[in-house]
Amino acid sequence: MNTLPNPVDYAVPVFVLLILIEMIWARFRAPEKYEPKDTLTSLLFGFGSSVAGALTGALIFGLSVWLYQYRAITIPFAWWAWIACFVLDDFAYYVFHRTAHRVRWFWASHVNHHSSQHYNLSTALRQTWTGFIAGSFAFRLPLMLIGFHPAMVFFVGGLNLIYQFWIHTEAIDRLPRWFEAVMNTPSHHRVHHATNPRYLDANYAGVFIIWDRMFGSFTPEVDDEPIRYGIVKQLGTFNLLWSVFHEWIGIAKDLWAAPFGAKLGYLFGPPGWSHDGSRDTSDTIKQRWQEQQGG
Repeated sequence: MNTLPNPVDYAVPVFVLLILIEMIWARFRAPEKYEPKDTLTSLLFGFGSSVAGALTGALIFGLSVWLYQYRAITIPFAWWAWIACFVLDDFAYYVFHRTAHRVRWFWASHVNHHSSQHYNLSTALRQTWTGFIAGSFAFRLPLMLIGFHPAMVFFVGGLNLIYQFWIHTEAIDRLPRWFEAVMNTPSHHRVHHATNPRYLDANYAGVFIIWDRMFGSFTPEVDDEPIRYGIVKQLGTFNLLWSVFHEWIGIAKDLWAAPFGAKLGYLFGPPGWSHDGSRDTSDTIKQRWQEQQGG
């Protein structure tokens, strides 16, 4: 049990099939949902992410095995342990995901996933190439220190990623109320990908939407407000390399030009933070929108 297969590898053919089915649905029901250049960019994102994962995966797994030596307890490969690991891993994902939207260093890597102005199953393939550089894997490491074997943690992490694929669609509206109350769904995740002020920085869940409900980051989808997708400052290009690295380049430029005392703010402040208040963060955008609603 020291090594387990990566479940995502087995899911890829299903991903491709579902994308093709959705493309056929869109062709007859909503042609605007797919844009060829956008879809190609998403596919290239997915390919590059797979390459990056192959180059760094062994190192991350090795670090996890090393940390596992210092575990508090040894948790067996029992049925209940798999459930506990899946739930705790999903909570770790929630913490990472919320941090990735609130700390620019992590956002520089995660912004790749939000760069499309379309929302369809191919958008789910827009995975980062620079997660290793950002250190995103660190959020999962505490599970090894608790006592979950790295093979178990990485396996359930793959299941988590598989679950998140199908929620990237507009072909599914609302699901039964009991399911929407507990699980992440297309409706909840559409909110997460929205740039509307009402929806900014909400619904960080991977599998269980209960984390957002518990920690005050849940926002429901509103039927009478169409969702605008992408990022607050849209890229305006399908250039793959710019899409991947634009925020890292922005950080470098800000660090070069910023006063010494402000440099950490440009690294670890929220996206959009500036030392002179000349830029908007999601908080200032939401506050301005709330004031307008109140008026």
